[in-house]
Amino acid sequence: MSNIPGFPFPYFEVQFNKQGDAADENEVNQALNSISTGSFTDLLIVSHGWNNDMADARKLYKNLFDCVDKVLDAGDVPNLGSRKFAVLGVLWPSKKFAEEDLIPSGAAGINSAVTVEFIQKQLDNLKGVFDKADADATIDKAKQLVPQLENSRNAQREFADLIRSLPQRGAEHPEDASDRFFTLDGAEVMNRLSKPAFAPPAHAKPAGGAASIGSPRGGPHVPSGGAAGLGSFFSGINSAARNLLNFTTYYQMKERAGIVGQSGVNPLIRKIQAQTNGMKLHLIGHSFGGRLVTAAALGPDNQQSLKVNSMTLLQAAFSHNGFAPKFDGSHDGFFRKVVSENRVAGPIVITCTQNDKAVGLAYPLASLIAGQNASGLGDKNDPFGGIGRNGAQKTPEASDGTLLPIGGSYQFEPGKLHNLNADAIIEGHSDICHNEVAYAILKAVATT
Repeated sequence: MSNIPGFPFPYFEVQFNKQGDAADENEVNQALNSISTGSFTDLLIVSHGWNNDMADARKLYKNLFDCVDKVLDAGDVPNLGSRKFAVLGVLWPSKKFAEEDLIPSGAAGINSAVTVEFIQKQLDNLKGVFDKADADATIDKAKQLVPQLENSRNAQREFADLIRSLPQRGAEHPEDASDRFFTLDGAEVMNRLSKPAFAPPAHAKPAGGAASIGSPRGGPHVPSGGAAGLGSFFSGINSAARNLLNFTTYYQMKERAGIVGQSGVNPLIRKIQAQTNGMKLHLIGHSFGGRLVTAAALGPDNQQSLKVNSMTLLQAAFSHNGFAPKFDGSHDGFFRKVVSENRVAGPIVITCTQNDKAVGLAYPLASLIAGQNASGLGDKNDPFGGIGRNGAQKTPEASDGTLLPIGGSYQFEPGKLHNLNADAIIEGHSDICHNEVAYAILKAVATT
């Protein structure tokens, strides 16, 4: 039943391909049969994010739900003693990168320029990432242009057009400037991305903070490494090329997470609901997995909406205006209907921290694309920012709070969004496996 030795709950998993189709229908049918006959009261549906291969995703799930199990066993959340939990793990194609390609400055030192060789290596590492049929050949063609970028505007334009042709289109939106990214002249995109982009500094964890490590109930601690760095502290045309690659890859993972959520996980949830009687469903997503589960709750436009019982977004990688009405005076956030049509019956819980550089660095690039000065951008007052850094913004149903220690009093409400500042607990994008995080998840579950 479980592909993860020692998993603390009954565990099932379904793998999806890039098109959002289940990789193995027998796997789906076995999971559905086991879930529908297991007498479970609650199913926790969890999705990993970018930069997780299957082994990493399963490790993340094991560490996170070990924390959930500890909090449950300690009786820290009342009214859950009679509930019977199972976990459904979603696995989807998200490229595993080498560590040196993930940190914000890449392999370059802070005082050195981004080199031709570095860009060419980054291009090689992107082979296999994109959905276009001839993507790798397109990457090779772009690679040949890199030595010409410094001195040729035509090479810059062609390079940008080649790279922008790699992802499947369909997820463009003003909330992250991806609409402008595909419509601007290629040379102008390179010019805008050549300017320096600085994310606001992360706050160091205060001494004596409420981190799980070393506490009596401390859960497994996953280091903050392994988060995909999406921005650049450098300037110049080679830096523009690096920023272009990072933003294009961000867009591809954003688009793919949405497809898997809407076309794969949403129909699976419908099948589960059809085969079970009153079982509560709770969505949990990390990084781009946060976008995936939110897309699953949104569902396709041409189908009747489904309703899940709660949703927890752990350092989610999408716009902080994603749930907002008319955030720019004209456009609703991409996921506004999830809130306005009450597609989550219970609370939506959102962890956010300035320590999340992977989310914090993506949006200064959007500011550059939009033609704004991106110095210091990315906080909650800026037009472009990540929900995993700032929480849900310009959303009347959202309120600000703090990720509390075990035993803390949350006032979670159905239909409301709760931004939980996690500066004192979460040190980086992938540092989510803490008992305090598990406690917040379970407190949301307990309201349903």
